[in-house]
Amino acid sequence: MLTPDQSSGATPTAWLATADRPTFAVLSQNTTADVVVIGAGIAGLSTAYLLAREGRTVVVLEDGEIGSGETGRTTAHLSNALDDRYYNLEKLFGQEGARLAADSHGAAIDQIERIAREENIACDFARLDGFLFLPAGGTVKELDDELAAAHRAGLGGVERLPDARATGFHTGDCLRFPNQGQFHILKYLNGLAQALVKRGGRIFTHTRATEIHVIDQDVRVVTQGGAEVAAKHVVVATNTPFNDRVVMHTKQAPYRTYVVAVRVPKGSVTQALYWDTADPYHYIRLQEMPDSTSSGSAYDLLIVGGEDHKTGQESDPEERLRCLEEWTRKHFPSAQQTEFRWSGQVMEPVDSLGYAGRNPMDADNVYIITGDSGHGMTHSTLGAMLITDLIQGRDNPWEKLYDPGRITGSLDTAKEFLKENLNVAAEYTDLLTGGDVASAEEIAPDTGAVLRRGLAKVAVYRDPQGQQHECSAICPHLGCVVHWNNLEKSWDCPCHGSRFSAYGELMNGPADRGLGKVE
Repeated sequence: MLTPDQSSGATPTAWLATADRPTFAVLSQNTTADVVVIGAGIAGLSTAYLLAREGRTVVVLEDGEIGSGETGRTTAHLSNALDDRYYNLEKLFGQEGARLAADSHGAAIDQIERIAREENIACDFARLDGFLFLPAGGTVKELDDELAAAHRAGLGGVERLPDARATGFHTGDCLRFPNQGQFHILKYLNGLAQALVKRGGRIFTHTRATEIHVIDQDVRVVTQGGAEVAAKHVVVATNTPFNDRVVMHTKQAPYRTYVVAVRVPKGSVTQALYWDTADPYHYIRLQEMPDSTSSGSAYDLLIVGGEDHKTGQESDPEERLRCLEEWTRKHFPSAQQTEFRWSGQVMEPVDSLGYAGRNPMDADNVYIITGDSGHGMTHSTLGAMLITDLIQGRDNPWEKLYDPGRITGSLDTAKEFLKENLNVAAEYTDLLTGGDVASAEEIAPDTGAVLRRGLAKVAVYRDPQGQQHECSAICPHLGCVVHWNNLEKSWDCPCHGSRFSAYGELMNGPADRGLGKVE
């Protein structure tokens, strides 16, 4: 089951296992600040730090621990090689929009590097090449089209190669994207949190924000424990916004993504970032490990992600991990034992670029960062930079591009919008079907299933000791039936991605509360 470190899943990640984190108190009494930031992942802490550096008083509210949500489940690529491709972004946003996208993600890498240097954060930051390569059956035209579009977007250093010439991995035809980056995300967050506190910022953990009220030009954030924060601005940095009930959740879709981290002997694979053009695509990097290990043999972790699918719409997530491990061993002959296996959640916007700025249909002093589209580290950082400028009253060249209220008038975007929302509509048919099993006696220990009980659907979890725990199977966000995720020991909503612990406690929005109790 979940530990205090894990507010987003039961599987341990390489980052959670290799970094200590500072602890903070629960908010127990009312307080005030210029800005209240909800969420202590990379989006929230980056925003809080940048604002504190500008002299703003900041309070951060986090329902778990630092980085215990989706930030701690990343693979921590830092890249401006966007996975929706520049030739596609150019169609959607024009050549200038594609250029701004490249510029903003590149600036985010620079910002992370600058913060790590100025604050002396030992987070394994490194600059390195990234290689975009073809999967089996891929066509070189895709690389040619992307090369030309990347150059038009201002990435003149991108070049076409017959092979990456990497040790331990054969890419074949590829594009080289220079000056990419990687880091240890939790080591970075630790340093960011300490730098924030040093500048007067206050962080409260195990403090869930449940309500946001805007009165005139002021905001009031109410927490589950009853304490409140009064401020002039609020930034919701919670992977997906809980304060927006419908609008933003029709413009993006939740996907689960999977990661394996296997040992490889030191030096057996060239350190770089690698991505293929498959759908879903694979993404690969190395994390260097200390030379002295308990086993006596030096190794690094080869971290490979992929096998994405819509949240709550996969009955066997273990099979996704098996496929990913099989792919890894096929392509990396030096792969040894698997050290970590985990999954995470990404938000895919219908028009390929994330959202950062003022929340649509809300007051001008309510901001969101969401829709990371698989580039959570850079999108969160550029979002923090953008929102800092907005709060400080400065112009930002990326504001229109990432505006959460934007409407992209293209046929491709309209088709994607319709496809994702028809997928959601189809999930409501679960309200009319039977249960996963006929009776609770069929549920094995440490697993869950949905039962039909009269007109109601009940989410039943049997704990390792055999005791049965029941709650409503209806997501409190917009009424979909949740599905059991046996890998992460969670109830996942297949409509908009809300997730709940085995006992029904809220783990991830857009729901703003846990599953209802069964009388």
